[in-house]
Amino acid sequence: MSREREPRHRTAGSSASVRAPRGVCNGKKRLECPVCEKQFAFGCQLETHLRIHTGEKPFECPVCRKKFNRNGHLEGHLRTHTGEKPFECTVCKKKFTQSSYLRKHLRTHTGEKPFECTVCRQRFTQSGSLRTHLRIHTGEKPFECSVCKMKFTVSGSLRTHLRTHTGEKPFECTVCKKKFNESGDLRKHLRIHTREKPFECTVCKKKFTQSCNLRKHLRTHTGEKPFECTVCNKKFARSEHLSENVHIHTGKKPFECTVCKKKFVQSGQLRTHLLTHTKDTHRE
Repeated sequence: MSREREPRHRTAGSSASVRAPRGVCNGKKRLECPVCEKQFAFGCQLETHLRIHTGEKPFECPVCRKKFNRNGHLEGHLRTHTGEKPFECTVCKKKFTQSSYLRKHLRTHTGEKPFECTVCRQRFTQSGSLRTHLRIHTGEKPFECSVCKMKFTVSGSLRTHLRTHTGEKPFECTVCKKKFNESGDLRKHLRIHTREKPFECTVCKKKFTQSCNLRKHLRTHTGEKPFECTVCNKKFARSEHLSENVHIHTGKKPFECTVCKKKFVQSGQLRTHLLTHTKDTHRE
């Protein structure tokens, strides 16, 4: 009796590397991954795929010793050391180190969004953006602050949050040297110096430095008042107006005159009061 043939592939848990059969399939038969059952037409494709399961990374960068499971990934990585960018956008001439980066960039010109959310059908230009978006539906927050245990859906939000603990402010204004912990805050601040107002009201053409100020302004046209007092049910177009109304109920007077220390419920009352001091100065 002939001996039963040993299986060609080892399981993913084996310490030895998993070897794929050599040769090309004939179009009817395909080579199947013994771990996840994904199929391939070429033995070399299966062999490369198996490294996902084994963790094998045979291609090492001679500069920084970082390892990769594909030679193509190593070649792309080496360009980060050489500065070479052989892949150029035919539209805007921007250059990239890897062809995959160019493919992603081209979607900014074509408007193509091939990655669709199966829950809400929203589409994205990149698979990573879709993965991040899906956490809105799943509630997953995989990035946890090691200090206060607060969790975040994206790593960038965690990095920004950590600065509240470290006090780090890496973004500095080149004009006045003021520092910020978020790049977005620096961009907004720079408009003070440039006087740029990129957000324009479609109704009256008034312009604003920040999008939030435009949103507030639009309510003067729509009459929308989304902020409601839980005590008297009065509604307001701005959150700060609601806060001032709450102070009327609580008796709190947070606005203090720097001259005579008199306190007021509303900021407008303080501004009116300050005029009495300027009048007294003019009389003198």
